[in-house]
Amino acid sequence: MAPPNAGAFSVNLREVFASVGARGKESRKLDAGDGAATDVILEADDLAAVRAALRAPMADQQLDWCLQPLEGRRKRLLVADMDSTIINVECLDELADFAGLKAEISAITQRAMRGELAFEGALRERVGMLKGLPVAALQQAYDQRVRLNPGARTLVRTMAAHGAHCALVSGGFKFFTARVAQAAGFQTDRANTLIEADGKLTGQVGEPILGKEAKLAALKEDAAALGIPLSATLAIGDGANDLAMIEAAGLGVAYRAKPMVAAQADAKVDHADLTALLYFQGYNASEFVTD
Repeated sequence: MAPPNAGAFSVNLREVFASVGARGKESRKLDAGDGAATDVILEADDLAAVRAALRAPMADQQLDWCLQPLEGRRKRLLVADMDSTIINVECLDELADFAGLKAEISAITQRAMRGELAFEGALRERVGMLKGLPVAALQQAYDQRVRLNPGARTLVRTMAAHGAHCALVSGGFKFFTARVAQAAGFQTDRANTLIEADGKLTGQVGEPILGKEAKLAALKEDAAALGIPLSATLAIGDGANDLAMIEAAGLGVAYRAKPMVAAQADAKVDHADLTALLYFQGYNASEFVTD
């Protein structure tokens, strides 16, 4: 277990572990910026039971933690969502702002991310509302609004430097994933395509739409291409369309996620930056690629 941003820690781990028949074998202190991270090696027959026992007492702690098997904790494939995960915004909502429709479109986005609307239908509806928007608005939105979330570049470049394949898989748009992938260091990217004509958006999106099932398929296809089991994969996202790949991955992480996603993920990151995923895998700060 590696909490990258511990702050004030008041949970008696020994008592929690003992309640489910587990025990800590050893621990080490990690250099996590504030020096408060720890890595605990457990001996336990049922990690799911330990994870369940930890959820309630850890809920009030201002830290992120992860419980997983020690063997194979360094993953060989990273599949990451883009909007509100690797970057700071929902690109479609920012495009909507240029059309004067941000409030209306953002409301649909939030419902889709909470799983209240089917993703594909919600995407078609929102893109339809952007019909006539000048294509130049895409570059404006990227230049003025899109920023990598803290730790994103370090996460991707560090994993890639240690032999992992890093894939950006988004229900958003190829225009943005191509640029974000290059900025962060992803080797590949997949996304939807906005249809344009005469310098304007037509209000249509290319078919088939990359949604929840397509993200899961991307995880499985990339793992198969690498010749690795799903246990050697890591998936991260924040919305309902990320849930299938998060559940299927060897380590599924919810980042600042909607409640339904956080409840099903193996771990969640609500406090630290994205380098938390490196600590979860047992990396030390001295191994991070930060340039």
